[in-house]
Amino acid sequence: MTPFTLTNAQARRVFLDRHALSEPPQGAAKGADLLELITRLGFVQLDSINTVARAHDLILFSRRPRYRPKALKNLYERDRALFEHWTHDAAVIPMGFYQWWQLRRQRDAEKLRKHWSDGRREGFEAQFQTVLNQIRYEGPLCSSDVGQGEKRGSGGWWDWHPSKTALEYLWRSGALCVVGRDGFRKRYDLTERVIDNALCQPLQSDDQIAATIDWCCSEALARLGFATPTEIANFWDHISIAEAKSWCAAEKAQGRLQAICLTCADGAQRMSFARPDIAQDPALDIPPTTRLRILSPFDPALRDRDRAERLFGFTYRIEVFVPEAKRRYGYYVFPIMEGDRLVGRVDMKAFRDQDTLRVRALWPERKTRWGKGRQAAFETELSRVIRLAGVSQIAFEDGWLRDPQ
Repeated sequence: MTPFTLTNAQARRVFLDRHALSEPPQGAAKGADLLELITRLGFVQLDSINTVARAHDLILFSRRPRYRPKALKNLYERDRALFEHWTHDAAVIPMGFYQWWQLRRQRDAEKLRKHWSDGRREGFEAQFQTVLNQIRYEGPLCSSDVGQGEKRGSGGWWDWHPSKTALEYLWRSGALCVVGRDGFRKRYDLTERVIDNALCQPLQSDDQIAATIDWCCSEALARLGFATPTEIANFWDHISIAEAKSWCAAEKAQGRLQAICLTCADGAQRMSFARPDIAQDPALDIPPTTRLRILSPFDPALRDRDRAERLFGFTYRIEVFVPEAKRRYGYYVFPIMEGDRLVGRVDMKAFRDQDTLRVRALWPERKTRWGKGRQAAFETELSRVIRLAGVSQIAFEDGWLRDPQ
């Protein structure tokens, strides 16, 4: 039987719909409405870099321009509707998913104890009870509040003092919760004071582990629309590829999954999996909005760089850790989306002491004409972004419009 084939245009429509990028960016952006958006995405990655706005803020703003950072802070710290843990990186996640992170916490407990028990982090296990006792009696604390008198290095992850390492381990393994941030410093509290104990019970049977794997795979696929086992495993990043492969095989055998043929941007065909009703997916008949918008480098739609390249023909690598002389584009370059295409990337930064957003360089994608209409749409989008960035002016530096690379 010939597998159902998704054209590249159809694949983009499904993908953008699942990432809340198909409809026009509008709507309420706080409280229950904001939680609904984050639940739809699955999680929002946190990042401290603030050249224009922090990643989590731009991710939400690009979908709901009425969003302001205080709304996320309230949802997380005041309403306790979100918790913080890891997917592929630190993220805020709907509290309704907390129980499904127990497998991740248990696996982190084993993995991190093994990886961190080396010369660089020697002694952190001896600080567990001291740290827990201090938080129990003093309340939520940051890493700077613990380990007084311990040798402290530069502050990088490789040079944490033992109590800082203990804090991170106790958080990742479940004894502590992050309950908010001061600036970008995490505040930790005892999990027992924050989370219902019923959600914190260890997984002790194969059936419980299987239920978690099923949830992870099913919910990942729901947010991807179609995916390979590797893409399913990598979405939440706490089950293995082998576990995702086994799940796909079992679901396919039960008729709950089908193999499909995906057409990539370069015309190549790639096998993938989707639910049996993919051919009737409503997103196939809905053209994405033509609105131009600027995305965060950590946007969920771009997190899997290889998947984005296959679907959109857009090669993107963040160059934060690339020496300046070796960068192809810039330190922190923002992708630009228009309709179902990624049409360029822009290097820009908010200079808040000058009340100005400076556009240093913009590279259109190949075969993309940067004419007056697109420039007007870009400037309109910048006029929205500066409100999030906290400045009121836009300046274009000399030679800002570059040739495609």
